[in-house]
Amino acid sequence: MRTETRTLWEERVLRVQRYIQDHLDEPLSLDTLAETAGFSRFHFSRIFSGITGESLTDYMRRLRLERAAFRLLYTEQSVTNLAFDAGYENAESFTRAFAQLYGVPPGRFRRRLREALDHRRTVLEPHGRTYSAMLAHHEGGISMNMTIEHFDPIRVAFLRHIGPYAASGAAWRRLCGNPAVQSRLTPESLFIGICYDDPDVTEADKIRMDVCVSVDASFIPEDGIEVQTIEGGEYARVIHKGSYDGLHGVYRALYGEWIPASGREPKGTPPLEIYLNDCTTPPEELLTEIRVPLR
Repeated sequence: MRTETRTLWEERVLRVQRYIQDHLDEPLSLDTLAETAGFSRFHFSRIFSGITGESLTDYMRRLRLERAAFRLLYTEQSVTNLAFDAGYENAESFTRAFAQLYGVPPGRFRRRLREALDHRRTVLEPHGRTYSAMLAHHEGGISMNMTIEHFDPIRVAFLRHIGPYAASGAAWRRLCGNPAVQSRLTPESLFIGICYDDPDVTEADKIRMDVCVSVDASFIPEDGIEVQTIEGGEYARVIHKGSYDGLHGVYRALYGEWIPASGREPKGTPPLEIYLNDCTTPPEELLTEIRVPLR
């Protein structure tokens, strides 16, 4: 396949993947998805699996099961309700599919993961501090307390990265090195990661992240760069100071302790990371603003 053809097909498949993630609670027909991609329904399934390495059915099933695993970990929803949310007619068929993906049934998965997270909170963190204690301290004048704030929509240019979050550097270099994007960079530009997956429930090579730079309405995407608008609304917000390696612990505290204590619930859209310094900053001085959309 010619390089320019594959790039075009990847863009069209990404369009479908974004449609799926935005309509995960709805019936998704092959006709609708093929039309979204601009491919014939007779060829689309093979094109999708050829580009992504997963069949269309397996991809949708996995996203729904991963969402269920996340809710098992951080909510008290029953297995029956999670089964219906994932599109299964009963808890038994959901349990079989879940165990096939994760190796254990949902109830055991919930117990094991929560026990593991409790152990990490109390034993494995430096000096025995819990995640909440780590977040509550002040360092360098930066408050680590969670706040709830309203933010306006943000239009961004972006590329999709698949794989561990820590391996997203090539995608960032490609995005920021694109001449159309580079010419729009200003001191006010926001560098944003849209983080779709929880490493506790998604295999590392399947994690999805959109690497983004804020742009105005006049920006025209080209050369594989796409645009989207991050929705506005209320977000739980916290600033993490330190290495990016510590971000996952902050998420665990936000979802497992802080947001439940606030009486609010996360929205069904992914969290954002806004990187407040550049790559020349020492790891211990890095500032990352985390925003979790709220209902």
